[in-house]
Amino acid sequence: MTAPVTTRSSAELIRAEEPVLAHNYHPLPVVVARAEGTWVEDVEGRRYLDMLAGYSALNFGHRHPALVQAAHDQLDRLTLTSRAFHNDRLAEFAERLAGLTGLDMVLPMNTGAEAVESGIKVARKWAYEVKGVPADQATIVVAAENFHGRTTTIVSFSTDETARAGFGPFTPGFRIVPYNDLAALEAAVDETTAAVLIEPIQGEAGVVIPDDGYLTGVRELTRRKGCLFIADEIQSGLGRTGRTLAVEHESVVPDVLLLGKALGGGIVPVSAVVARRDVLGVLRPGEHGSTFGGNPLAAAVGTAVVELLETGEYQRRAAELGVVLRGGLAALVGKGVAGFRARGLWAGVDVDPAIGTGREISERLQREGVLVKDTHGSTIRLAPPLTITGEELRSALGALEKVLGS
Repeated sequence: MTAPVTTRSSAELIRAEEPVLAHNYHPLPVVVARAEGTWVEDVEGRRYLDMLAGYSALNFGHRHPALVQAAHDQLDRLTLTSRAFHNDRLAEFAERLAGLTGLDMVLPMNTGAEAVESGIKVARKWAYEVKGVPADQATIVVAAENFHGRTTTIVSFSTDETARAGFGPFTPGFRIVPYNDLAALEAAVDETTAAVLIEPIQGEAGVVIPDDGYLTGVRELTRRKGCLFIADEIQSGLGRTGRTLAVEHESVVPDVLLLGKALGGGIVPVSAVVARRDVLGVLRPGEHGSTFGGNPLAAAVGTAVVELLETGEYQRRAAELGVVLRGGLAALVGKGVAGFRARGLWAGVDVDPAIGTGREISERLQREGVLVKDTHGSTIRLAPPLTITGEELRSALGALEKVLGS
């Protein structure tokens, strides 16, 4: 790892943030200065095993050599043109991403929330132009306990009052139903419904995995009712669950796929709406855009990410090491773990509230050299880089066992 770029201590840097940074986050008291692979290092040189991976943005670990090389090579050539012009990296990125996902067209954006907002706009436009919904009457059905981002429109259909309180008035046009409830979904969909927007696995809610057959049911229902199935795979996609996409566990192909986080390789923000041609085809010049969306640097890194996934190596690693993760957590049930949900290298772990809150468990694990983050109450998330070794994973599970028993 490289030499430090600051002479200030972790404590000094944390204090320095207080008066000048908006207080919209409550990070753990660790100041990361360097990172490589599955490990990060703070300004004092203490090393930590990263078991969060940037909420799946770092699926390939920190500074993966192929991704860093792609960025370096592109930095020496061209970084930004805006979409006012073509660039020589964008076509291959779109071709490879469409091929990887089995869909037709790509709308490149930057952040996950931008992808969700773009998907909403496209679905509404499709509803008016293709389905024939009367102007300004399109509805989108979403699931309770969802997390799709924090823009004004997105928090309009959140059920998390922390995300909503004080930010109204809210955007209309959304219907909220319980997650994993096909009967409720059926009742909510009508002739005005443009789309059903769901996470195949709800990440922020605590890695909530629906019943077998739920995604298949959503696909069948949306096809029968003549509306779009939008799958938000910003956290669950790109290898995390042991498949390229979480919907593949039920062999489901959505009409619209939302991607982000890992698509930028932990180097640049890259997101995308990937969809059928007749859906994305409703957009015309001037109706939607982004200065940085599809920029050459993002396209170069995104293409390198797709190349890594095309090998299947990372999907296999997530599936194989997921067995280790589930086994280790199962052994802790009744010994501080009240329950857990896991798929691939992704788990939500419910800690016995008598032992501590999710925040307190995260802080104890930090002191043991392992970084995780809580969701709600006494639940923590585990989402290590897909490059983690079996030995590192077992070490993290050992640290969890230690803090639960201390």
